[in-house]
Amino acid sequence: MSSARASQSPTACLALADGSLFYGHGFGGTGQTTAELCFNTAMTGYQEIMTDPSYAGQIVTFTFPHVGNVGVNPDDDESAAPVAAGMVVKWDPTEPSNWRAAEELAEWLRKSGRIGIGGVDTRRLTRAIRAQGAPHAALAHDAQGKFDIEALIAAARGFPGLEGLDLAKEVTCAQSYRWDQMRWAWPEGYTRRERPGHRVVAVDYGAKRNILRSLASAGCDVTVLPATATAEEVLAHEPEGLFLSNGPGDPAATGEYAVPMIRKVLDRSDIPVFGICLGHQMLALALGARTIKMNHGHHGANHPVKDLETGKVEITSMNHGFTVDSQTLPEDVIETHVSLFDGSNCGIRTKDRPVFSVQYHPEASPGPQDSYYLFERFAAAMQTR
Repeated sequence: MSSARASQSPTACLALADGSLFYGHGFGGTGQTTAELCFNTAMTGYQEIMTDPSYAGQIVTFTFPHVGNVGVNPDDDESAAPVAAGMVVKWDPTEPSNWRAAEELAEWLRKSGRIGIGGVDTRRLTRAIRAQGAPHAALAHDAQGKFDIEALIAAARGFPGLEGLDLAKEVTCAQSYRWDQMRWAWPEGYTRRERPGHRVVAVDYGAKRNILRSLASAGCDVTVLPATATAEEVLAHEPEGLFLSNGPGDPAATGEYAVPMIRKVLDRSDIPVFGICLGHQMLALALGARTIKMNHGHHGANHPVKDLETGKVEITSMNHGFTVDSQTLPEDVIETHVSLFDGSNCGIRTKDRPVFSVQYHPEASPGPQDSYYLFERFAAAMQTR
């Protein structure tokens, strides 16, 4: 940030429910928004993070300071538009310097009304989140720098929080559709799957595009259904496999309608089931476990996870504020993966059926590709069925 820029008056303010205030320079949309505040430690992928539906209801603090330097482009969107409520960065976004850039970050955010704030001490903010848990926050951007501080703090305190909140209905698709786009590959980019594959129904709780691409690349003919799909609607497609996607909000709230569907499918068929993130939590709830709210969640692309059955450690991409309580897993469900950061549950499977799920994002968008084999495992389960 230049000295001239640093000397300008604040045009954005982040207020926490405890009264803490962070001033900075606003970019993107103007106005005010309230949400839960989290931090993400990934060094790349800010566009994918902002368009990940799992971040609905959250403002993201980026611990890596260089945000905006490669711009944005349509190929890297994980959904149609930014979903995260806002973003907090250390340095003001600069003009993009990348051959793939189609637009500047600030303009891209402005079009969707998402607020950004730069010039914030993100180290201090991250320490505060770790110490007190993910706080409720209000973020305001005003070109004149006029803020009603008392009203901002009151708005932060009035935010209801994510516990008990079903956000999957807000980010899911409106109607079913087919998906055949495969993962990006040089030099072709994204290609379409043309050969027939395993019939998979993917339930969209907030599905990222690259997860659907990974299914297609693994040999699946994917039909996407809304989060509220019933067991009868799922089975009407005569699927060879059921996929449960990532998504935002409190899993217990989404489980009010998702769990009965999953249980009926499990009772009426023997098809393989694969869940990711919120889908993992939905499957765990359907099998009899419970979920709990985490202090500040896991958000980043460098999370070590241990496969308890092989002893292998994978570096994974994560984005979740709730977790499956492994102490509540029934006897016929095996814990397969755990976080090496805090020991929390990161994967399960049933003993007698190809039904499994993981808490992290194996499609690696953004992040490492250590866990892509899970899509191939899902395809192999359908092949041998």
